[in-house]
Amino acid sequence: MAEHQQHIQMTDVDGVAVVRFLDRKITDELVIQELGDELFQLVEARNLKKILLNFTNVEFLSSAALGKLISLERKVDRAGGMLRLSNIRTEIYDVFVITRLNEKFVITDEQEDALADFASAE
Repeated sequence: MAEHQQHIQMTDVDGVAVVRFLDRKITDELVIQELGDELFQLVEARNLKKILLNFTNVEFLSSAALGKLISLERKVDRAGGMLRLSNIRTEIYDVFVITRLNEKFVITDEQEDALADFASAE
């Protein structure tokens, strides 16, 4: 059995869990499953209420990965938390627009804008 790889790096910035993706391409089924597990643990096991996903490193994102993001958003919402996305490349953001997911997620150009949004929501 393959060893489970870590796909995210999390830091705390003023009470917000800032998550950076370590993979440039999030297209492999196993990677997406492991990534989903890691993200879900932030809500389920660690009970984090403010999560910012920073996409700076991400160059490619599959539709299956979008499905994991939708599931994460639902988990965060049910837990009474907030999820924000930032630093998404234009090519990937275009997919969010085509699928209308830009209406489901709060997406900011820069991490600092998302952090300010969390602060103003308090």
